[in-house]
Amino acid sequence: MTPVRVLTIQHEDDAGPGFIGERIQALGAHLDVLHPYLGDPVPLTTDGYDGLVVLGGTPGPFDDVAAPWLPDVRRLLATALAEELPLLGICLGGELLAAVAGGKIDRVDGPPEIGLHSLTPTDAARTDPLFSGLPEAAPAVEWHWEEIVELPPGAVSLCRSERFPHQAFRVGPTAWGTQFHPEVLTDGAAAWARSGAGDLAAAGLTVEGVTAAVAAGEPELRRVWGDVAARWVQVVTAARSSRSERG
Repeated sequence: MTPVRVLTIQHEDDAGPGFIGERIQALGAHLDVLHPYLGDPVPLTTDGYDGLVVLGGTPGPFDDVAAPWLPDVRRLLATALAEELPLLGICLGGELLAAVAGGKIDRVDGPPEIGLHSLTPTDAARTDPLFSGLPEAAPAVEWHWEEIVELPPGAVSLCRSERFPHQAFRVGPTAWGTQFHPEVLTDGAAAWARSGAGDLAAAGLTVEGVTAAVAAGEPELRRVWGDVAARWVQVVTAARSSRSERG
């Protein structure tokens, strides 16, 4: 059987698929990463792909002037939702998913959420295809100035944090969004911290403190989000098999 093909939309140079991309490829899937900020066109359809990952980035989900490819990404997400193509939206990608499905996004009221934080799974997470194996306090790397303030109609809440109730959610049977960054480990967090040292200082944080916390949590970050990535690949594989049987 040929490997499943996963289309990945990357919005900025320093916001690649990271650890999640590594896990997806290690499990035998083929990852096609598009860079629309460098001129790669966003496809109009999902033809030829078995899954879709939309990554994070600095723009908000409707910052179409700063990121003129976002309307195409929103259309692609709407298509994937309608087709029930397995998809994973991370941070900006999760906000785009929420927006397309009818949720609401706004600027964070107060300081941004940055660095290593703890997530609490909801009761619904216990039976979710991806999040059922989460510990009661799951570590996650956060880096956002905007937040999902209202989930789409019918969406299932899967994780929350102390300040933000919509850290992970599912829309329909095969679309997941996160506010946090399961793809980011120590190296990625350190790079973001160095480049955004002023933002960290304004939030009362230091480059060294944020980096050290993520480094201490990295073994558990790898275990928890590596397992979630593996479950997502299983969903993608099963959905392709189901489509083949129907078609």
